[in-house]
Amino acid sequence: MDRVQHRDRDAFAVLMARHLDTVHAFNYRMTRNPEDAADLAQETFLRVWNSAATWRPVRPGGTQVKFTTWLHRIARNLCVDAHRRRRETHEVDDNLAGEDGAPEDAPTTARLRRALDEAITDLPERQRTALVLCHRDGMTNRDAAAVLEVSVDALESLLARARRTLRLKLRDYR
Repeated sequence: MDRVQHRDRDAFAVLMARHLDTVHAFNYRMTRNPEDAADLAQETFLRVWNSAATWRPVRPGGTQVKFTTWLHRIARNLCVDAHRRRRETHEVDDNLAGEDGAPEDAPTTARLRRALDEAITDLPERQRTALVLCHRDGMTNRDAAAVLEVSVDALESLLARARRTLRLKLRDYR
């Protein structure tokens, strides 16, 4: 990142190669739309390039900040903005993914997958982000809290509320 801050294009290409798939996957989980995920991934790295000079590995007070935390914060903010724009224009996302399974289970699995995707999409943004970061992207609570700029206790509260809401919405699938 130090080289990227000094406008080294080769270093930026390496950085993108390392993190593009992760950012794209995160964006897809947040938006449930492959085209939006790709566009937002490009925008994320454009922001990294344009904001590289502002990144500091250590905050005032000596707190370490991982590059991946900063990167996910940028991606998250772009996903939130895209979600707000979509809500404002009332677009509907029909790109819900199915899941492979046994032929006899396919309709049930697909319905459950759609219901889960819709329930996650309907969660409040901060709960949705916490859930995606921790349960789908495998981030630690500490790192996810840093992305959301909240305490670990606040993150755990967001996760608990998200899980409770999902249990209620999906109770018919038990």
